[in-house]
Amino acid sequence: MMNLAEKVGRMMMVGFEGLQPPAYILDWLRSGRIGGVYLFARNVQSPAQVQQLVAECRAAAPYPILVGIDQEGGAVARLRDGFSEGPGNMALGAARDPQLAEEVAGMLGRELAALGINWNFAPVADIAHQRDNPSVGTRSVGRDSALVSDIITAQVRGYQRSGVAATVKHFPGLGNTVIDTHVGLARVSGALDYLYAEDLLPFRRAIADDVACVMLTHVIYDELDAANPATLSRRIVTDLLRGELGFSGAVSTDCMEMKAISEQIGAGESAVRTVLAGVDLPLFSHTVARQEAAYNAVLAAAQSGQIPEARIDESLARIDAMQRRYSLADAPALEIVDCPAHRDTAKRAARAGTALLKAGAALKGLRESRLVALEFATEQVSDAVEASSQRTFLDYLARRLPEANCHVLYPNDHSPLSESLFDCDTVILLTRNAHLQPAQLQRAQAIMRRARRVILVCARNPYDADCLPSADTILCTHGDSRPSLMAAVDALCGDFQPGGKLPVEIG
Repeated sequence: MMNLAEKVGRMMMVGFEGLQPPAYILDWLRSGRIGGVYLFARNVQSPAQVQQLVAECRAAAPYPILVGIDQEGGAVARLRDGFSEGPGNMALGAARDPQLAEEVAGMLGRELAALGINWNFAPVADIAHQRDNPSVGTRSVGRDSALVSDIITAQVRGYQRSGVAATVKHFPGLGNTVIDTHVGLARVSGALDYLYAEDLLPFRRAIADDVACVMLTHVIYDELDAANPATLSRRIVTDLLRGELGFSGAVSTDCMEMKAISEQIGAGESAVRTVLAGVDLPLFSHTVARQEAAYNAVLAAAQSGQIPEARIDESLARIDAMQRRYSLADAPALEIVDCPAHRDTAKRAARAGTALLKAGAALKGLRESRLVALEFATEQVSDAVEASSQRTFLDYLARRLPEANCHVLYPNDHSPLSESLFDCDTVILLTRNAHLQPAQLQRAQAIMRRARRVILVCARNPYDADCLPSADTILCTHGDSRPSLMAAVDALCGDFQPGGKLPVEIG
């Protein structure tokens, strides 16, 4: 029989630094101070190392724990080198193939299960309403709510059939903001009927498909609760999500250390308020002091009666149900990670998600052309997005087209480009969200003015095509994961004809 302190601990999910669990994490697991952990790229070195880290955490706890991760594929993937990479949501939207989306999710889910990770913070169910949204972009399937719903529910099936709990996020929809919740509090105003018809549709569909978890966002929705972000809103969590939509699974927050919350109120108060709103699993990703403050505050509130013990028990029942359902009893062996079959799935998905917006003459006779290839270096537009492999595109291009003269460009480097770079027939120019980064856009425009012919590869948001319409050829990969960048090179070399269709509106 658990005491109140242990009950509160089971609700707490925390992150930590390092490639091994720190001593305090193991102590918290032994004593029941936390219900599980979740991993970031900072915790990852290799498949065997991650498997060992997770095993140490599980061995320390005298109870089943949740181990979570953000492995969306594409822009947000904590597991990259040595692991299979999915092309990301917008590429799956461009492919318009739910069965393929389910295959990709199953691939990622099996690898997580082999590592001992039983909870994925994916898929993203947000709709791409705003092209200038810094935290959604290619993490969204696209603009059409029905397409988003089809691809999202397919991914839920893929993850959960592989033995890993899926999470639809960011409820009730993060697509209509232009502020990154990692750095500030966003507010959405608009008619409720639009929210219900558009943003809530993918969540409704996922709930109907028995998704394990829903993750909340730190955004204020004026027409629902003008005083509280969704994470702290009983109206949104209990009345809307549980009452109107009938969701009976686990509800988690996005990280409570994001500035949208942490710059408004302290960790202790925010943890208490989110539990009172109806949340089961508050997430604190980074700071030991905040993790301790959250636990202590919720425990004190439960002891004083501010949070009824019955409210805690409701959460424990949902958490326990998720742990039992996703116990990884039939997890595959580690050898499945980045196996040939998975690499083939990723390759097929990335190719299917590649779209040729404009097919100019530059693609003809490319191997006989004098080529210069320029790739803009990765820049983060959101703290949610970790840097992807910097040189995948140019390295792979150099192997396929060794005659190409390859260079990485840095948007804030204002030194003039050598005239010799433009003494060529064709420039292949890869951009990454130039529409959000004025320095990159200005440099790209200058290159296009000087080059004879340009093949533009939009490696993240396809909106770059709007800003650089004079390119002779325009290719959109809808992401810059390793498979997507390799698909771009393969398309340029004529290995396949891109058949993806833009899942957002441009022009």
